[in-house]
Amino acid sequence: MTTSTRGTTRVPAVLVLEDGRIFRGRAYGAVGATFGEAVFSTGMTGYQETLTDPSYHRQVVVMTAPHVGNTGVNDEDPESKQIWVSGYVVRDPARVPSNWRSRRSLDEELRNQGVVGISGVDTRALTRHLRERGAMRVGIFSGSTLPDEGTMLAEVRQAPEMKGADLSAEVATKETYVVPATGEKKFTVAAVDLGIKGMTPHRMAERGIEVHVLPATATVEDVYAVNPDGVFFSNGPGDPATADHPVSVMRAVLERGTPLFGICFGNQILGRALGFGTYKLKYGHRGINQPVQDRTTGKVEVTAHNHGFAVDAPLDQVSETPYGRAEVSHVCLNDDVVEGLRLLDRPAFSVQYHPEAAAGPHDAAYLFDRFVSLMEGQRA
Repeated sequence: MTTSTRGTTRVPAVLVLEDGRIFRGRAYGAVGATFGEAVFSTGMTGYQETLTDPSYHRQVVVMTAPHVGNTGVNDEDPESKQIWVSGYVVRDPARVPSNWRSRRSLDEELRNQGVVGISGVDTRALTRHLRERGAMRVGIFSGSTLPDEGTMLAEVRQAPEMKGADLSAEVATKETYVVPATGEKKFTVAAVDLGIKGMTPHRMAERGIEVHVLPATATVEDVYAVNPDGVFFSNGPGDPATADHPVSVMRAVLERGTPLFGICFGNQILGRALGFGTYKLKYGHRGINQPVQDRTTGKVEVTAHNHGFAVDAPLDQVSETPYGRAEVSHVCLNDDVVEGLRLLDRPAFSVQYHPEAAAGPHDAAYLFDRFVSLMEGQRA
């Protein structure tokens, strides 16, 4: 990525998809060139949490909501220490942010962090194209002089694909840190950081859990060195087929029978640990309005998603695994994608979405309580 942080909304910009489709607009954020996987997010709000979600590493996010940046940027809502998206695509950026917590505009924040974006794009047409053709590589180019279309397309096609990408270690913490329990400490959890969002350990801390956040490279010995009551595997970017190390650590946790909870990438890791395959979705689920049914209760939840891969497990039967019986516990009502797994003979479960609700609805907050119940049952 090459960028300049000089602000100008009149600088021309071009978005080039790997299949040759081109969209023209104006620079938004930093000026330069960037590459990634083009994906779309259907959230009407929560753009700050989206931008700072490590799961979006090496992705260029297209916002389907036409007007973006209304509330500016504050210092309380980031989910990590930086913006992780490779690029940002909006139709109609707010000219002036308006919110009592706003500290600067979204355009200014993108410039400050060197994130290349484009505005003035027909994001509805772009989203329809991605839905029909699938997520694909893309480049955003901006500046007073731009390469010819053939050169830009060639550069896009030379960019790495998301399939086969091993990215967790690039976004995870390098050193273990502790998020203390709020109030009385009841449990200790070892959380393997594959791209964790800041709100996730906070949600656990609210329930009296002391969370030890470990690097993605943590070993089984590292996990059990904190004497955990439970083990958590976080969300994160990349292709789960490359995540052999987290899978081996999870299998060791399952062998010991320690209560286990995984979300997003952690759900895919559990799927692989149980012997299921994973596959790339055509265009994935991203946004804060995805309907999911908890098949254990029949309840339908509106949930926050960000995933381009899914677990390939049978929906309508109990499967035998090396760790006992397993079943699909949650399913997406839009397309029947597996959205959760649970073991019937050991204390382990996972979901493919974000129960921490940052941003998003709070329908799935009960999953943290379910994790607490598993640890209580194990202690009893």
